[in-house]
Amino acid sequence: DEQGRPKLRDSYLLDTLECGDFSFATACLLANRKYGKNTQHGDIKSHQYIISFDPRDAADNGLTMEKAQALGLKFCEENFPGHPAIVCTHPDGHNRSGNIHVHIVIGSIRTREVERKPYMQKPRDWLEGMKHSSTAQTMRHLRVEVMELCESAGLYQIDLLNGSKERVSEAEYWARRRGQQKLDLANAALTAAGQPPKQKKFETVKDTLRKQISSVLYRATSFEDFSAKLMQQYGITVKESRGQLSYLPSGRTKFIRAKHLGDKFDKAAVLATLQANTERKPKAQFKQDTIGKLIDIQSRMTEGKGIGYKRWLTKHNLKVMAQTVKLLQEKGLTDEDALNQRITELETKYHDSLAVVKDLEGRMKANNELRYHIAAYTSTKNVAQQLKTAKRPAAFEEQHRAELTAYRVAAAYFKANNITKLPSPKKLEAEYAQLASEKAKFYEQYKEAKEELFKLKTAKQNVASFFREEEQTQQER
Repeated sequence: DEQGRPKLRDSYLLDTLECGDFSFATACLLANRKYGKNTQHGDIKSHQYIISFDPRDAADNGLTMEKAQALGLKFCEENFPGHPAIVCTHPDGHNRSGNIHVHIVIGSIRTREVERKPYMQKPRDWLEGMKHSSTAQTMRHLRVEVMELCESAGLYQIDLLNGSKERVSEAEYWARRRGQQKLDLANAALTAAGQPPKQKKFETVKDTLRKQISSVLYRATSFEDFSAKLMQQYGITVKESRGQLSYLPSGRTKFIRAKHLGDKFDKAAVLATLQANTERKPKAQFKQDTIGKLIDIQSRMTEGKGIGYKRWLTKHNLKVMAQTVKLLQEKGLTDEDALNQRITELETKYHDSLAVVKDLEGRMKANNELRYHIAAYTSTKNVAQQLKTAKRPAAFEEQHRAELTAYRVAAAYFKANNITKLPSPKKLEAEYAQLASEKAKFYEQYKEAKEELFKLKTAKQNVASFFREEEQTQQER
């Protein structure tokens, strides 16, 4: 509730198995006494398994609470025979994710001998009076059973056998919930004060790290490129040790292992993604003749970056200055006045070309609208004329509502634009083609001016930053 106290759910289904005429709790107590087990405080007295269905199953596959409960009972009967059990289904989780859950809680003691299954390794797995054991073989068997259960019921399913692309531990899950609750309270206070919240979704350190790694991973083409981009963009160090990857976010002193983030971040998955990136055919081939920007090393180092990041910045700035000098020499713009004059010329060309492009786009849009309304008008004109002679105008109107609406909209458009004589559709098509051709020509001029202007402004800024940094260095000496 509002005070954080637990309360009963509004809707749930509840059934018991292997309990006879007793409640689940009583059946478990009787089993404990009969077999003389679970007498100590620390003994494992029950096990809980949760089947969480996909949120889309309700709308797409007709999954209801009743169907989910039936599936849960079937799963429990087949996989936990001999154990007192309680099966409960509810329509949503506490995080309001919208997926139906089935909780299966079994007493730890088996009250009768059961048929031995292939995954059962030791007598304790099938004999009466023995305790349930969640071995690796048992868990794999249960995962396969869940996948087959969903498949046979025509439900969505995920691969439960090959790990999770993004693994969230229980500790991180609860950290998310606590962080979100604090953030919601802070945002409520901001809203009450008339201030917009800056952040609505809380992210753990690992959440942020996953997002940053993913943004780089799908654009990198080699491990070196991957490592360099992580350092360049986010100050993240990646290292390999004994075939495992670990990541060190900026501001931390302890690496986070890939296995704590998810399978998509381990070495095998990263290398597979990088290989796929190199094999992926690029959509277009562009000449890489742009130049980067110098980075203010001093301001970046005040953010708490490490020495490795500083070395990368120094190397980056040297490379950028080499590109800058080469560009200015190729264009004969090493003189400051000549550079400024060329930038002014390009700015004029850029704005003039853009203005022409915008004007042509407006005329093309008007041409397109006119052709659309002419087509609608001519195709519905006959229906509008039939309305005038219809014996039952109201019924005719209702029957041809769509055509008459299109006709009236077109007529209103002609009137609003003072069009009394409709031009030929072929003439309008030819005019549109001419406008498109002119737009393409001026757009190329605009694009060329924009690209060169950006490069020259960047070069000018790099030169100014370089000499400013040199001056500061000399003053410090």
